[in-house]
Amino acid sequence: MRRGRGKGRVLLIIGAIILLAGGYFWYAQSRYQYFITTPVNAANPVDTSFVIKKDDTVSAIAKNLHDKNLVLDEDAFKTYAKDNDYDRKIIAGKFLLNQTLTIPQIAAKITNPAQGELTLTIPEGTTIRGIDEKLAALDAIQPGEFVQAVKDFKNYAKYPFLDEQKLRALPHPLEGYLFPDTYFIDLNHYSNQDMIDLMLKTFQKRMPDELLNLSGTSATQQTAKSTRSLYDIITMASIVEKEVNTSSDRPIVAGILWKRLDSHWQIGADATLLYLKDDRTIDAQDLSEDSPYNTRKKQGLPPGPIGNPGLKAIEAAANPKDSPYFYYLTAPGTGEVIYAKTNDEQNANKAKYLQ
Repeated sequence: MRRGRGKGRVLLIIGAIILLAGGYFWYAQSRYQYFITTPVNAANPVDTSFVIKKDDTVSAIAKNLHDKNLVLDEDAFKTYAKDNDYDRKIIAGKFLLNQTLTIPQIAAKITNPAQGELTLTIPEGTTIRGIDEKLAALDAIQPGEFVQAVKDFKNYAKYPFLDEQKLRALPHPLEGYLFPDTYFIDLNHYSNQDMIDLMLKTFQKRMPDELLNLSGTSATQQTAKSTRSLYDIITMASIVEKEVNTSSDRPIVAGILWKRLDSHWQIGADATLLYLKDDRTIDAQDLSEDSPYNTRKKQGLPPGPIGNPGLKAIEAAANPKDSPYFYYLTAPGTGEVIYAKTNDEQNANKAKYLQ
C-alpha cells in the first residue's frame, strides 16, 4: 500500500508540474499575443519620426520603439521580428510611425522601402560619381543618372556662392558644393534635381557667413579673413580632405599647400591625380600625364574641387596654420603624418616610412 501511495504522490506532483508549466506557457503566450496585437494607444494617430541607422540591431530597434512609446513591450517585438524573419529584412531609414500600430504593422512598415525614407550618408570627400553610386545602390536611380543631372543643372542664379562659368567647365559641375551629410530619401517622391537643391542648400546653411558672404554677387568675392576666393578655398579643402584625416593635421597641410602655391611650386598632391581615375593607384604614366589635375607637373590648383569636402577641411583651407614645413607624407598603417622642412629630410622620411 505504501508503494502505491508513493507512486500516486509522484504522479500527482508530475501532474501538478505539467499543469503549472502548461499554465505558465498559456500565460506567456497570452501575454505575448496581447503585446503583439495591442497598440499603445488606438486613439492617437499622430505620426512620429522613427530613424533606424544602418548598424542598429533588433534589440536596439526594439528599445528605441519602446522608449518612444510605440510598442508596449520590447521583448515582444524582438521575438516577433525573429520568429517571422523580419530581423533580416529591417532597412535603415526614417519612418513615420504612430501609437495606433500593432507590432506586426510596425514590422511591415520598417521592412518596406516604400513606407519610409532611406538613409543616404555622404562621407566627407565623396565625389559626384561616388554620390551617384550610393544612390544607385539604394535603387533611387539608374547608374549615371545623378552624374547627368549635375551636368544638366541650370539653376545657378539661385545660389550666389556658385561660380557658374568655372563650374560648368568642369568634368563634373558642382563638385565641391554638394555638402556631405546624412540625407533621407523618399523613393516615392525622389528626383535628382531636388536632391541637388537639398545638398546645395545644406552647403549654404553650414558655411560660416565669413566664407559664404552672401551679400556679394560673385563667388570670387574675397572673404574677411582670407585673400583667397571661395572657389579656391573649396578646391583646396577638397585636396586637404583627401590628403589627411585628422583635425590637427588638416590646417598644417593646408598651410604647406598654400605656401607651395604662393611660392610658384607645383603643389604635388597625389589626390588630384586620382580624381578622374577608376582605381586608387598611380603609376609612371599617370605622373607624366599632361593633365590639369596633375599637380606634380602643373603649377597652380587643379581646375576645380576633386570631391565634396566637409566643414573641418573647409575651415582648415580658409584658416591654414603656418609651419616651417614644405613637405609631408602619411605613414602606411598608422596614418601618421610626417613632416619635413627640406627635400633631403623628405627623402629620408620616404626611405624610413614608405619602403
